[in-house]
Amino acid sequence: MLPDMRLRSLLLPLMLALGLPAAPLPAAAQESARVLRYASQDDPQTLDPHSANLLSTTRAVANIYEPLVFRDKDWKVVPWLAVSWSQPTDKAWRFKLREGVRFHDGSTLTADDVVFSVERALSPTSQLKVSLQGVEKAVKVDALTVDLVMREPNPVLLSHLTAFRIMSRAWAMKNGAQRPQDYTAKEDTFASRNANGTGAFQVRERSPDVRTVLTAHKDWWGHKAGMNEGNLAEVVMLPIKSNATRLAALLSGEVDFVLDPPTQDVARLKAAPNLKVVEGAEQRVQYLAFDLHRDHLVYGNAGGKNPFKDLRVRQAVAHAIDMEAIRSKVMRGFSKPVGALIVPGVQGYAKEGDQRLPYDRERAKKLLAEAGYPNGFDVTLDAGSIQPAADIAQAVAAMLTQVGIRVKPNIVPQTSYFPKIEKFDTSFYLLSWGAASTSDILYTAQALLHTHSKKGEGDFNMGRWSNPAMDALIQRLQVESDPARRDGVARELLQLAARELPVIALHQPLIPWAMRKEVTARFTPTNTVYFHLVRVDGPARAPAGR
Repeated sequence: MLPDMRLRSLLLPLMLALGLPAAPLPAAAQESARVLRYASQDDPQTLDPHSANLLSTTRAVANIYEPLVFRDKDWKVVPWLAVSWSQPTDKAWRFKLREGVRFHDGSTLTADDVVFSVERALSPTSQLKVSLQGVEKAVKVDALTVDLVMREPNPVLLSHLTAFRIMSRAWAMKNGAQRPQDYTAKEDTFASRNANGTGAFQVRERSPDVRTVLTAHKDWWGHKAGMNEGNLAEVVMLPIKSNATRLAALLSGEVDFVLDPPTQDVARLKAAPNLKVVEGAEQRVQYLAFDLHRDHLVYGNAGGKNPFKDLRVRQAVAHAIDMEAIRSKVMRGFSKPVGALIVPGVQGYAKEGDQRLPYDRERAKKLLAEAGYPNGFDVTLDAGSIQPAADIAQAVAAMLTQVGIRVKPNIVPQTSYFPKIEKFDTSFYLLSWGAASTSDILYTAQALLHTHSKKGEGDFNMGRWSNPAMDALIQRLQVESDPARRDGVARELLQLAARELPVIALHQPLIPWAMRKEVTARFTPTNTVYFHLVRVDGPARAPAGR
């Protein structure tokens, strides 16, 4: 017969899915190592650190794989796997690696791993090329020194490198993982299901859409360096799609932490005596985007035309959306309407470029008539199934229908949504983008506003908007080192985007994290929990069954 904890671990996903309470932990288990049971509505799509540039993936990968430089509690760039850096020439950055860093398989980090990781992250199937903006290649200097040779200067390279993670060359070669998983093609690889990083936590179990179990990396260099502020031995990451089930699990004590409580339930959670809520502003913007490449709607009916190519139609869409209603009724106050794709706190932000067109239905109808659509048209709006995106898509559809744009929401399961839109299989879509990993405008502008190419430019420009003036501004932004001139370029870029409306920024989410009172977690602008910064005090929880 299975031991109690093994049986409990096998039953847990089923009990959570049914919303059933679990039996209390045995007394002996309560005295064991600290465990965090972490729940969210989404599951990491892959464990490959260079494959999918998606937040749900980053939340797991960022605890397993590490960058050369990271950020402190004030979000300033600090040494991490690299202890120092210099610029021997204007076309090279030299990084001295930390001694004695071990991967989870016990092997030691060397310059060879960095060189390999650069090559891998720059390969065609990688969505993380943007994290190496301006880098042409890496060159080994000695066992613990590596040069990044630049194709062109990047004045904010260190900020970009906080999103570039190092992989073991030997492990990747051994397991046929020399190139990143092609996530858009739904490729399955060894590295998408297994991991071997240097991070504070390592993967013990990966059951997609059931659970991912991470255990503390006992040989993590951060222990001796004083980086570990937490006390976790294990993290059980549980995807629980149902809002009601996820909250029931938290309220009953079956999980300790919920990343994404529904905003309508936050007041109730704050009132619960055994819970607390931590709130913060994520450096993320939710936005609408259009197919601006095709001459007709693939999903819709507009008389054989693509109305979104007309600026007046895009302006009509912006005027038709009542963001205050979305903020108060859909988001329950947990958002801030914005007019730009970046928010204050991101380098390059300019108030002059953060201007929304006012809510005005009559103006929207007039613009549609001027554009040749007095009776409107039909179109499908694609959105992922993760909340609040699905609810926002429904609200936007209702508002646009009121001015004559008859919108059919198409809510796509999250695992299928990104592969769909990354193949440009859309006419109109809802997405969000976070800039916090670099906290610099270039990361956002290059991904969303540059003409799409296969060189790390326009990777998330799924509407395939192309504007030579915007491309020129982004290219100037890439190389401009004078802060004042760079801010001027950024301001001009944001103003151009506000005039042309290739995308319509909606709002910046204000994020609540809900947790047991015994849990201490530091909120980050990336809306990512770094488990080495988490403490669980009070009665200990048993680790998941082996």
